[in-house]
Amino acid sequence: MKTFDLSLYLVLDPDLCGGAEGMLRTTEEALEGGVTIVQLRAPTWKKRALAACARDLLEILRPRGIPLIINDHADVAAAVGADGLHVGQDDLSPADARRIIGPDMILGLSAGCMAEVRGADPALVDYLGIGPVWATATKKDAGEAVGLDGLAALRAATPLPVVAIGGIGASNAADVMRTGVDGIAVVSAICGQASPRTAAENLLVQLRIADRS
Repeated sequence: MKTFDLSLYLVLDPDLCGGAEGMLRTTEEALEGGVTIVQLRAPTWKKRALAACARDLLEILRPRGIPLIINDHADVAAAVGADGLHVGQDDLSPADARRIIGPDMILGLSAGCMAEVRGADPALVDYLGIGPVWATATKKDAGEAVGLDGLAALRAATPLPVVAIGGIGASNAADVMRTGVDGIAVVSAICGQASPRTAAENLLVQLRIADRS
């Protein structure tokens, strides 16, 4: 049975973190702050470099029981033995991705509108990444922002676990969680911060506030 916690989902950005070494340092510090799942996203990297970084991340994450998700590259995810794969609407279809990664790996799918949310097959997909909630500078091809009301409607339209992404930080994380999503995904709110640990801790405080309200 697949078990994963979407509460605080870190998407690593090599540019914000300062390359591979920076991503490793960011991950170690963010884990101390309470990150629950990590995605490696480096769209401009060659696959060999991506695989090497993924293996280094697994050495940090696996002893702590934190899943590593690879963005886009199903072959890399399978080769390094990652815990999961995340694909977008223009990447491999979930069905084709499953043929490569097998039935046991976590599979996430990006969705930004009602048709995409309703089109996700729970027999293939394990969670949805819905957004952008607000405009974001860290993903150039992100679609139109859905806002809090749109996020709530999309969350209600699927039985799948949902992590929200796009423009989320400590100032709005509690509002995002109140829409009923299972977690928040962040990039710049942790990557490139002076203290990734403190940044993660501050986000977790907001998640707890949302739980109490």
